[in-house]
Amino acid sequence: MITDLEKQIVRALQEGLPLVSRPYRAIAGKIGISEEKLIDTIKDMRSRGLIRRFGAAVRHQDLGFTANAMIAWKVPAGEVDRAGGLFSENPAVSHCYERSTAGSWQYNLFTMVHGKNPGECQAIAGEMSRISGLSEYLVLFSTGELKKESMRYFTE
Repeated sequence: MITDLEKQIVRALQEGLPLVSRPYRAIAGKIGISEEKLIDTIKDMRSRGLIRRFGAAVRHQDLGFTANAMIAWKVPAGEVDRAGGLFSENPAVSHCYERSTAGSWQYNLFTMVHGKNPGECQAIAGEMSRISGLSEYLVLFSTGELKKESMRYFTE
């Protein structure tokens, strides 16, 4: 069971951390509890599996990474874990997913990479191909961002 206080905390956390030296103190103040109570409650929620992780969403375009590419890889079934592990270690890879194939679409592993220009993304794909030994892939560039939003909970 989740309490009203825990719902308030989730609502506050999903708004993002304020850019201040003590973000938890600021959040606690808005909720009307102490910073210690907030941190203790977050720790308890994590231990109960209600909060699994904290993540940061950085607007990569603002940092100069204006080229985005999804690389679709054709990977033999027995090689997916190995390739996914290699790709996930690459700092240019923000997402790595295995997906089912369908009909003539036989690409089953997908990586999202970000670069300063399309050539940089192509070079990253080439290096990933060299390291993994996989040569069948497509580099699909983003042409526009239509929606980018995190899940929202307890918005009633």
